Amino acid sequence: MYQALYRKWRPRSFDDVISQPHITTALRNQIREGRTAHAYLFTGSRGTGKTTCARILAKAVNCEHRTPEGNPCLSCDICRDAERGALSDIIEIDAASNNSVEDIRDLREGTVYLPERCRFKVYIIDEVHMLSPSAWGALLKVMEEPPEYVKFILATTEIHKVPATIISRCQRYDFHRIRSNDIAARLEYIAGQEQLSLEPEAAQLIAHLADGGMRDALSLLDQCASGGEAITPQLVTQAAGAAGRDSVFAILKAIQDQDAPKALEVTGALYDQSKDMMRLCDELLEQLRNMMLLKAGAGEPELLTCLPDELESLQQLAQAASLDSILSRITRLQDSRERMQRSPGKRVELEMALLQLASPMPAAVPVPVSAPQVQTQPAAPVAAAPKSEAAVAPAELAETPAREQPLRASDFQPVSNWADILAAYQAVNPAVSGSLAESSAFVAGNTMLIVAKNRFFLTLLKNKENAVSLREIVRQFLGVEYNIRAKCSEPEQKASKAQTLIQKAIDSKLDTAVET
Repeated sequence: MYQALYRKWRPRSFDDVISQPHITTALRNQIREGRTAHAYLFTGSRGTGKTTCARILAKAVNCEHRTPEGNPCLSCDICRDAERGALSDIIEIDAASNNSVEDIRDLREGTVYLPERCRFKVYIIDEVHMLSPSAWGALLKVMEEPPEYVKFILATTEIHKVPATIISRCQRYDFHRIRSNDIAARLEYIAGQEQLSLEPEAAQLIAHLADGGMRDALSLLDQCASGGEAITPQLVTQAAGAAGRDSVFAILKAIQDQDAPKALEVTGALYDQSKDMMRLCDELLEQLRNMMLLKAGAGEPELLTCLPDELESLQQLAQAASLDSILSRITRLQDSRERMQRSPGKRVELEMALLQLASPMPAAVPVPVSAPQVQTQPAAPVAAAPKSEAAVAPAELAETPAREQPLRASDFQPVSNWADILAAYQAVNPAVSGSLAESSAFVAGNTMLIVAKNRFFLTLLKNKENAVSLREIVRQFLGVEYNIRAKCSEPEQKASKAQTLIQKAIDSKLDTAVET
């Protein structure tokens, strides 16, 4: 009967575990010295060896002839039965499906009985973060004072969901993501043993797509091998449902060239090939991260998540872009990625983001004469500023003349952390921040242009205190006191009834305004 590669090549001893020397060394030393703990907590991302190490540890503490290095011998009856899952003293529990308090009570009742064949009765609880609140209480009770012949090994991918009372009673070991080079080397070794034709570039690509998980890498290798052909990078890309490096770089190049039709054309072709749009967004974000690191001068090989032959293309893209533009693209795609998780129209969401990123800005940004502006002289915080020290009167805000020459689009750069600025401003002035929903901001020199969807924002900004408080929040985040200009992205229209009532309340200085 065929056995999947990830099961067939699961490590049997600590020597077979890769990229976790800080854990395997510590466990071997404890076993060799006879100082194993009564409870362990293994945490880390999927496919990094948590359950595998738990099984090896359970075998090693019960092995009849373990090696001097602390490994199980793999030849005694205990080791053989443990590997076949036929040893009643090593109990594995999947907390994802056995997470009730009754399940843990059954476990606790089982700890009363002595081991049948082994020195220790070992409970391995996988995905332990899935336990119910009442189950945690039952588990804590038995972990506080367990019998001397009982050991617990808990494994989880979400350590933040494990109660502190449980963590404090365990020896905790954090499993690292497996390095891509280690995964690729292991894949090539296994391919040689299985007589598979695996190209080195394909092994690197599988390791890259596995994102630090050995199990995912072996599963993808197994899938590629089922075709009976030589495993090439093209075959790996097709099997993984990835967009392919050429397509990803074509989209990034189209964004760089402000060629929206080209970006949409490549995306449409990938969609027709049944490529996953969320995965495409992830691949674009991954390469933009590489560009960000290269632009920031932190492009060390161990930090970049790209193949060696991709580096030249990434460097060319990074050199032709500013760091601010790269950060802005990352922010826009991250926002799109978040919306894609909640939207059935994932293709539309991604195309909207690409259209915004790849469409050239207008040749000039018109600034109306009536646009509010904040002067550049320093101002104290609103709460502490006496009325006599107001830097700008409301009338001055509205009547500040525009620049004689229109501002060019090439002068402006988007404010990448505008959402963070608005979040901070909401605590200071929630009324004005509410009118800035779906707004964006751009800076050029000492000028900030706010493009708001809600026209009522222009009215609110004419108020001196609103303008000064907004400038102060911007200064705290960006370190510059900008001249603030504003325009509305919507066509001219009458204010809504609600906005009219609000304005009446402001003008009358009453708590409410009732229209009869």
